[in-house]
Amino acid sequence: MSHILVNVAWPYANGPRHIGHVAGFGVPSDVYARYERMKGNDVLMVSGTDEHGTPILVEAEKEGLTAQELANRYNRVIAKDLCDLGLSYDLFTRTTTGNHEHVVQELFKQCLKNGYIYKGTQQVAISPSTGRTLPDRYIEGECPICHTDGARGDQCDACGNELDPIDLINPVSKINGETPRFEETEHYFLDLPALAEANLAWLKTREGWRTNVINFSIGLFKEVKPRAITRDIDWGIPVPVDGWIDNPNKKLYVWFDAVIGYLSASIEWARRKGDPEAWRAWWNDPSTPAYYFMGKDNITFHSQIWPSEMLAYNGQGSKGGETGELGPLNMPEQVVASEFMTMEGKKFSSSRGIVIYVKDILARYPVDAVRYYISVAGPESSDSDFTWAEFVRHNNEELAAAWGNLVNRVANLIAKNFGSIPAIDESAMTDQERALLEQTNAAFDTVGNFLEKHHQKAALAEAMRIVGEINKYISAVEPWKIKDDEARLGTVLHVAAQAVSDANHLLAPFLPHSAQKVWEALGGTGVFSPLPHIEEVEDLDKPGFSYPIITGDYKLGVNVHPWKSEPIEVGASVPKPKPIFAKIPKEAVAEELERFQAELDARRAKEAERFAAEKAKLA
Repeated sequence: MSHILVNVAWPYANGPRHIGHVAGFGVPSDVYARYERMKGNDVLMVSGTDEHGTPILVEAEKEGLTAQELANRYNRVIAKDLCDLGLSYDLFTRTTTGNHEHVVQELFKQCLKNGYIYKGTQQVAISPSTGRTLPDRYIEGECPICHTDGARGDQCDACGNELDPIDLINPVSKINGETPRFEETEHYFLDLPALAEANLAWLKTREGWRTNVINFSIGLFKEVKPRAITRDIDWGIPVPVDGWIDNPNKKLYVWFDAVIGYLSASIEWARRKGDPEAWRAWWNDPSTPAYYFMGKDNITFHSQIWPSEMLAYNGQGSKGGETGELGPLNMPEQVVASEFMTMEGKKFSSSRGIVIYVKDILARYPVDAVRYYISVAGPESSDSDFTWAEFVRHNNEELAAAWGNLVNRVANLIAKNFGSIPAIDESAMTDQERALLEQTNAAFDTVGNFLEKHHQKAALAEAMRIVGEINKYISAVEPWKIKDDEARLGTVLHVAAQAVSDANHLLAPFLPHSAQKVWEALGGTGVFSPLPHIEEVEDLDKPGFSYPIITGDYKLGVNVHPWKSEPIEVGASVPKPKPIFAKIPKEAVAEELERFQAELDARRAKEAERFAAEKAKLA
């Protein structure tokens, strides 16, 4: 058994998550974690809501709430959505815990001690109307490098370069349209240049990364500058330095603390388990690989910023240094970044109303239909487009007609003719039947190899090819026509049931909810595919502060079935089956497009109204 660390990007708690988000970080990470557990590996899968930074303050102010109240609200919304999606976290927590604050401050202090954090000054953008620091991503203007309009103050999506707000040509606040003023203030900086050589050397040892990810990551080191890790803001983690720790208007900034959440969540998991040092098996053992799942807009933070923080903590940059009490910390094995998913040809944008929220789609459609579409048509290595027509087609033609119908047909024939799994006469098996079971057995290696290389689309395609082969077998032998040879009929249906069971194992990481139903349809008992659940807990370090976590029990041989063919049980009762998947009416496409347009128009009208009111205040 090996330890496998699955770190999943932290969704920002300023609103509910949409399908584009979970297509990048959610479903791919869960598929991989479930597969590794079925392989018998000890997986630790962690994440949580990212809750600091100015955007939280801005949204809270709009809604008349404190930043903590807003974070509390969306922490619960997001946790429920991700749990409903079946994402099998060992711990999904948040960044406003006392535990997270302590871990972040420990990393800061050791990096400072090692000389990789230093004090300097920086020009920061200030809102003239509020006097508050403007978040980098809330400032837009013309990119000074490629001259594309709409570049953000932290990055230009068109050319991929990191920016500072002061670099933008004609910068404008996205909040209210005003031109920001720039003031020089004192801050702490992460000395990225002093860590660049070690970071780049590590990157050049990486194998198996997606080409776009490794190329982009290496490109980040063409020009490396120190980066400020504090802000003039009253919402964030206190800076653990004399003269700063009690300053209400100086905090560690969100991007510095959020990536440390992978470590702090692992430590919180261990503490909640009652074994405070258990996390070290995933973080201090150099043989333990760590996989990070995210959308491509987060690559910078996972192939440059977080590795630099770990190198600084470990004392492995150009200035040397000592490893802190938590180290040595393992560098990422792989940054598994997906491209972007658009919606009906438009870029997902909650602020612009171009969105399908997770909670909305799960309220109307089966969860595994959503997971399947994300897996088969998601942005694994190139941008993809969510369309309602394709969502319905994949569900109807593949899940319902090919897979669901196969399961129901086999279960129904067994229920009707035997009532339980029939015995098999292996001596009477045909070459066709032996070849089918050889194919289903071989598929575990083929599909597994794709999953280990993070080629999930190819893995799913191979699993569905096996479904197609089983359907061909059923059509060829026509068991419904076997009337006077019970032994032969029993052998045919046993082979069919075994092949379906094998296919169900192959599909289980993608379709955990329906995998349980398929297992039960073929006479299986107990849990086949464990699902996560939400628990309400109290903060370990801040009495009276409670919040929901996503967690679960995932144990091979107890509630996790192995990644191999398991012989079906002769005599297991097979009742008359219920449909596993239902077809979605074709009319749903037009209904969804109409609903989307109506919601988009309403959001745009509301936003125009708000923007006009802000402009009037400034006039």
